[in-house]
Amino acid sequence: MPAGGVAAAAGKRAAARRSLRRPLAFALLALSAAAAADGETMTGAHYAAPAERYGHFALGRPHEYARLVVSTDAGQRHSLALPDDEVFEDLAPRLVTLATGEPPELLTIVSQRDSGSRLALIGLRDGRLAISAQSPPIGTPMRWLNPVGVADLDGDGQAEIAAVSTPHRSGTLRIYRRHGQQLVEIAALAGVSNHVYGSPELGLSAPVTIDGRTLLVVPGSTRRQLRIIALQDGRLVETAHCPLSAPLTGAITLASGAQLSVGLLSGRALIALHDCPASK
Repeated sequence: MPAGGVAAAAGKRAAARRSLRRPLAFALLALSAAAAADGETMTGAHYAAPAERYGHFALGRPHEYARLVVSTDAGQRHSLALPDDEVFEDLAPRLVTLATGEPPELLTIVSQRDSGSRLALIGLRDGRLAISAQSPPIGTPMRWLNPVGVADLDGDGQAEIAAVSTPHRSGTLRIYRRHGQQLVEIAALAGVSNHVYGSPELGLSAPVTIDGRTLLVVPGSTRRQLRIIALQDGRLVETAHCPLSAPLTGAITLASGAQLSVGLLSGRALIALHDCPASK
């Protein structure tokens, strides 16, 4: 073959190799992008788009929102908009993990025009936010619930979700366990209240660990005592109670060891849990 023909054939082969490399490179980039999207982990979240369409405002204005915005470790932002008959009646989403090795999810409070509030877990998958599990709604509009926290209350390695439903009227502490796409109530105890209507303070109750055991500290219905509550054999049991000198209106925080700092109407005070009388 003449030299010119050899050169032309070589050029065609090189062009063919380049043309094969292009789609291969694009495919690898697409696979890489998909893997990055699948591997995204939520690192933060906030509510957006304050709304007036529900109008309960248990936490005061503007704490009813139409949209959730999430940031990830890949530097991405994702959002989830609720239907027109729902709002996030909440202060801030809670980043939680229910079991070791599971991806984090967001625990939120969703209120619906006809059925009131429910708990909703929101997850990120394939670059999209969606409700992954939820509790039954309270069933009455303008009825709200306030989470106590997420903790492994029975030591089985799977965290439960504790919340007080209708804390402004005959509140009930409810424990939920995830079963697929449902948050199923497994135990309940009446006579509690962990919120003052109209206040943005949501921290009037908390899980605490005492002597290696996780317990729930929740105010009684008048908020003049703290009830120390355990999940035992599938039941909620009050193990002790701590009288308060004034109604609880501020957050409960762990001061040191088994000592709590509590916000009372009269100011902050320290409560030593070991000094609280045992309940019968």
